[in-house]
This record gives sequence, C-alpha cells and structure tokens, in this order.
Amino acid sequence: MTPRTGTMRLACMFSSVLLFGAAGLLFISLQDPTELALQQVPGIKFNIKPQEPHSDLPSGSSQDGDFKAPTESVTRDLSSRVPGDLNLQVSQQPQAHLNVGARLRPRQRRRRLLIKKMPAAAAIPANSSAGTFVRPAPRALDGRWVSLHQSQQERKRVMREACAKYRASSSRRAVTPRHVSRIFVEDRHRVLYCEVPKAGCSNWKRVLMVLAGLASSTTDIQHNTVHYGSALKRLDTFDHQGILHRLSTYTKMLFVREPFERLVSAFRDKFEHPNSYYHPVFGKAILARYRANASREALRTGSGVRFPEFIQYLLDVHRPVGMDIHWDHVSRLCSPCLIDYDFVGKFESMEDDADFFLSLVRAPRNLTFPRFKDRHSQEARTTAQIAHQYFAQLSTPQRQRTYDFYYMDYLMFNYSKPFADLY
Repeated sequence: MTPRTGTMRLACMFSSVLLFGAAGLLFISLQDPTELALQQVPGIKFNIKPQEPHSDLPSGSSQDGDFKAPTESVTRDLSSRVPGDLNLQVSQQPQAHLNVGARLRPRQRRRRLLIKKMPAAAAIPANSSAGTFVRPAPRALDGRWVSLHQSQQERKRVMREACAKYRASSSRRAVTPRHVSRIFVEDRHRVLYCEVPKAGCSNWKRVLMVLAGLASSTTDIQHNTVHYGSALKRLDTFDHQGILHRLSTYTKMLFVREPFERLVSAFRDKFEHPNSYYHPVFGKAILARYRANASREALRTGSGVRFPEFIQYLLDVHRPVGMDIHWDHVSRLCSPCLIDYDFVGKFESMEDDADFFLSLVRAPRNLTFPRFKDRHSQEARTTAQIAHQYFAQLSTPQRQRTYDFYYMDYLMFNYSKPFADLY
C-alpha cells in the first residue's frame, strides 16, 4: 500500500464519522420533545404497545380528549387500589398519541381550562367513607341540594372542631364493638345508622327495613317489630374486619335533636304513660330516693314520677339506677369524635334532611320518611314550648346543671342555649 492510498482511506473514514454524527444530531432535533420528556421522568416505567386508537378508553376519558370527571364508583375503586409508592405502568395509550406533541398541547390547555371551571370537590376526611357527596341525585333540585350540602359541611365542621377541642384523645383510640353497638347496618344501600332515641329512630329503622327489602312500606311495620325484632343487624355483631370494612366504605349517618326537647320527650313517653319496664325499674328507685313520704302505692308501682324528681335522678352522681339510652348523651351513644359520620341530620329539619339523605343513597323514589307519630299518636309532639313548660318547674341551678350535663351535645351539634339565664 502506497502512502497516498493510506491517506485517502483515512480521509474517507473521517468523512463517514462526520456524516454519521450529523445524521444523529438531525434525528435528535427532529424527535418529538414530548417523547423525550416522558423518557426522562424518574420513577415511572413506560411500557407502550401499539394498539388501535380509542379501542379501550379508560373511564373518565373521551375520544376527543375532553376531561370528564370520574364517577363515584370509579373514584373509590381507584383510590383503594393505588399504593403510595406508585410505579406507574402506561400500556393503554396508543403510540400515535405520544408522537403528536404539537397536537396534544391545545387539548391539554383545554383540559386545564375545564378543570379550572369545575367547582371544588368537597373535602373528605381520610377516615370517612369516600364519595358521599359527589353529585346530587336525580330527584334533588340543584339549588336545594347545594343548600343542604352546605348545611352538612357546616354541621360536620362544628362537630369536628368540638371534638378537636374537648376530645383530643378520641382520635387515637381504636374502635371497639362497644363504640358501634348502637349502629344498625343496611347492606344493600351500604348505610350505617346510629340510633339516637327520641330523634326519629323508630321511623328511621322502618326506612332501613324497606331499603333492605324486608318490607314494602314503612306503614306495614309495627313498633314491636322495629324495636324487639332481629330484622336489622347491629354493627357489633360482625367480626373486627367486618366492622372496619363497613365503617370505611358505607355511608354513616345519625340524627340528633335539641337535648332539652329530647329529654322531655323521653320523660313523657316513659313516665307519663303506663310502662311495664320503666315504672318498676326506674320509677320505684326514683320515688324511693327523691320523694319524701312516698305512698306505699307509689313505691309498689313506680308510677307518677314528677319531672323535678326525674331530674334529681339524672344529675345524681350516685344515681340509684343506671343511665338509659333514651336520655344518654349522643356523644356517648354514637362516638362522633371517634367515628367520622358522613351525614348529620337534625330532628328539627327532619323532612328536608331525610329526603336529601335518601336521595344521596339512591333510595327508591317512592320511599319517604314517615310522618306518623310512633307512640301515643293522640298526644302532641314535644316542642320547644312544651319543653320550656317542663323546665319551668326547675330552679335556675337545676336548669344550669342539666345544661352542663348535655353541654357537649349542645356544642357539637350547634344548638343554642334554651334559656337566657344559662351561662
């Protein structure tokens, strides 16, 4: 080989290297920047396979690229399956979509614009069942639904703030069967109802029985069937896993009532009418302890307890008989500082609240909350005026002590002081 031939070969090799380098630079400059950006994201593995476009679009997307909010069931399903340390596998997006970055940008801008215009979703606490208030039910009017939804948010806010201030240790406690012993379960519509006596509980249990398919109408269910039958299961009859599963996935609700009115309603029901349990058990003990010179007949039957005597029993730290669910605190019955209820209804606005709740759980449209009085139907319901008449029999210190007794219920459920002289 002559020196000139060697020089020519070296020149050819150098030219080839330059050409290959220029081709590589040209290829990089022409490559889609969207694809480059995707390849550089740390912690995300892309496994892209070619497929027919739009053949299997995921829920919440549309063929023209517009944003659609996922449904409640999809949201719950996704949130329950995605782990915290996600390593995303992208295998459903077609290759053609990723190679048209210039065409994707207007869609992305439109998507952001749509998201900005959407109303903010209601914040859902981490330990509550997700998605209760995703959208109004078909039978709920928009304006009315918004107002009732805002009322729910305010009630839960007040309740949480009261719990944070006065029950700081509750959030660190574990839920036990005792905490859920007053909660009834309806599995078909995934409802948990905490029973608060004298706040519409008999009729609410009738509603749950209709929802469960155990009766066709609330009017067909007798009082004894509601309270002494075993048609509805209590949450504490399930095992630990069953309790936690239902608490985290079902819609949890309770209904409350102004504490003084609820107390007077219980007294009228249990002590002013014949009763084969409350007279011999509570009545006898109350009369023997708080009535001077009680007659033999009164001590024998336990009948005729007066409201001031009943209040003496209630406020006595050494009361002769124990507490009863009909006048126990809601904060003890339902543990609202430990269990994050999704819905807090009030007896005073029962019709609107009940209709709203039934809409949220997709109850049959012909099912409404019963209006009939469960017991002593000939007698007027206990109102604020009637409650004031009973409490007028008490001294100011007794009224104050009774208010102190129910202070947490007044605070948690945002009820006003029933008398001006209370502090």
